[in-house]
Amino acid sequence: MSTVPVKPLSPVGLHLLRRNLTLKSQTMLTSVPNKHFLGLSTYNRCFEFKSLRQMSNPAFLSHRRRVSTVVASAGNMTAPSSWESWMPDRKAAATTLLLSDVIWPAAGAFAAMAIMGRIDQILSPKGISMSVAPLGAVCAILFTTPSAPAARKYNMFLAQIGCAAIGVVAFSVFGPGWLARSVALAASLAFMVIFRANHPPAASLPLMFIDGAKFHHLNFWYTLFPGAAACVILCLLQSIVCYLKENIKF
Repeated sequence: MSTVPVKPLSPVGLHLLRRNLTLKSQTMLTSVPNKHFLGLSTYNRCFEFKSLRQMSNPAFLSHRRRVSTVVASAGNMTAPSSWESWMPDRKAAATTLLLSDVIWPAAGAFAAMAIMGRIDQILSPKGISMSVAPLGAVCAILFTTPSAPAARKYNMFLAQIGCAAIGVVAFSVFGPGWLARSVALAASLAFMVIFRANHPPAASLPLMFIDGAKFHHLNFWYTLFPGAAACVILCLLQSIVCYLKENIKF
């Protein structure tokens, strides 16, 4: 087998090659977007050169997942500027508002409270009230913003049941008073954050149980009545309202 002689590069050629590689690597790194998380800068390390063996290592993959999680959480924490938050939503203001977009959600809320009131008359001997204040906020979310994260069935039912149970436990441990309310509300917010179940109306359930003597006899049945049981009815009404809004416009 014959060999082909290779002519080595001159010192000038090596210097030019090294300079080109340095400029390219700097250009690639400066194009990486900068993220800020709790005052610290984090960078998406997508241009980090690794061998195939290192990239297939489970420790390396878990590290990349941790980096991407931090970057994603930092993006979720962005809030509008102080002046923007006082202005109406531009996208919502730009869309055409029909009369049916007002009538059907209002009719759904009226029907929900009417049904709850009738159920209250039936269940009043047992001391159960279905038409409670937090369900008004649930109606507003389900009927006006059905695509919002708070309107997801997972978020709604998990937060309703979990926060109600937290209220029962806080009342059992601390009794009525400011300490039980403070602990219950803090634990409810932590519960919704940990389980990714954002549903703001559920945060009022533990406070309502602690301050409402008429609910104390329910004990842990409070996790189902009135919150979770009433949400089943509201979900059925939401389906009807969404159907009417899509198919009967005026």
